[in-house]
Amino acid sequence: MSGVVPTAPEQPTEEAENQVKSTTAVPDAPPDYNSHFNTGPAGPAAPPSAGLPMGYYVPQQPSAIPLYHPTGGTHPIQYQPGKYPLMNQPAPIMWMPGPAPMPNCPPGLEYLAQLDNIHVLQHLEPLELMTRFETNNRYDIKNNVDQMVYIVTEDTDDFTRNAYRNLRPFVLRVTDCLGREIMTMQRPFRCTCCCFCCPCARQELEVQCPPGVTIGFVAEHWNLCRASYSIQNEKKESAMRVRGPCATYGCGSDSVFEVNSLDGASNIGSIIRKWNGFLSTMGNADHFEIRFPLALDVKMKAMIFGCCFLIDFMYFERPPPRRSSR
Repeated sequence: MSGVVPTAPEQPTEEAENQVKSTTAVPDAPPDYNSHFNTGPAGPAAPPSAGLPMGYYVPQQPSAIPLYHPTGGTHPIQYQPGKYPLMNQPAPIMWMPGPAPMPNCPPGLEYLAQLDNIHVLQHLEPLELMTRFETNNRYDIKNNVDQMVYIVTEDTDDFTRNAYRNLRPFVLRVTDCLGREIMTMQRPFRCTCCCFCCPCARQELEVQCPPGVTIGFVAEHWNLCRASYSIQNEKKESAMRVRGPCATYGCGSDSVFEVNSLDGASNIGSIIRKWNGFLSTMGNADHFEIRFPLALDVKMKAMIFGCCFLIDFMYFERPPPRRSSR
C-alpha cells in the first residue's frame, strides 16, 4: 500500500527507560586508559637551569619574557616602573657617633667633650649671590674626619635680615643628628648711631644650653684698632678674652682671633676664619676653624663656639645698604 508510511517497531517500556538512564548516568570509577600503555626504561634526568634556584618553573614561550613563579615561600624581587635604583645618588651624611651622657654636662654638649677642633662651614646661597637678597644663614659643624656634629640655622624674618644685614638681631638654633635643639644663641639689637665707646652700642651674644637655660655671654669691648671680646659665665663674670687682628678682612690670608686667659699670659685656643677665595667671600660662605684644649670645660667650649658666630655676623657679613644723600 503506497499511502502507508513505515514506522519503527515498538519497544517495551522498560528497555526505553534503560536507554535514557544510560546516557546521563555517571560511572562509579573512571575507565582504565593506561591498560594499553607499556612503560619503557627511565631516561637521564634533565639538569636544572643555571642561575636559578631550585623549585622555579621557567616556561619556554617564544618571544615572551620568562616569568619566575616560586613554589616555596620566597617571592622574586620586582621593580616597579620609575623605582629602579639610581647610581648617581649623593653620598649619605656621616654623623659623629653619639656619646654617652656625662655628669655635670648639658645634654647635647657631650660631643664637644670629645673634641679639640671643630669646623664651621657656612652654606653658599646662590640666591644671595645673584639677587643680593639676604636669606637665613645655615652652617654645618664637622669634626676633623668630616663627620657632622651639629647643624646651625638662623631664625630671623625677611625684613630684619635685609634692612639691618650684619647689624641684625638674630636667633641661631643648634640641632643634633636627631633633630633636637640642644643650644640657642640670641643676639639683641644694639643701636650703633651713638659713639662706639658707649656701652649701649657694644654687641652681645647670649648662649643657652639647653634652650631657656643661660650658660654664658659673649660681650664686645671697645678697642680702637682690633676686635675685642670677653667670654663670661651665666653671672656675667669674665672667664676668657678674645682678640682679633687689626685687619679682620685678611684678603688672601686667614684671620686669626686668639682666645687667651684674662691676664693674657696663656693662650687657650683660637677662632680662625679660613680664606677660601673671592667666590666664597662674595657669597658669604665662610669657613671657620675653632681650636680649644680637649680638657677645657665643656661650657667654655660652647661659649667659644658661640663667639665664632658673633664674629661672623659683625665682620664677615654684608653691611646694610647705604642711603643716598638725596
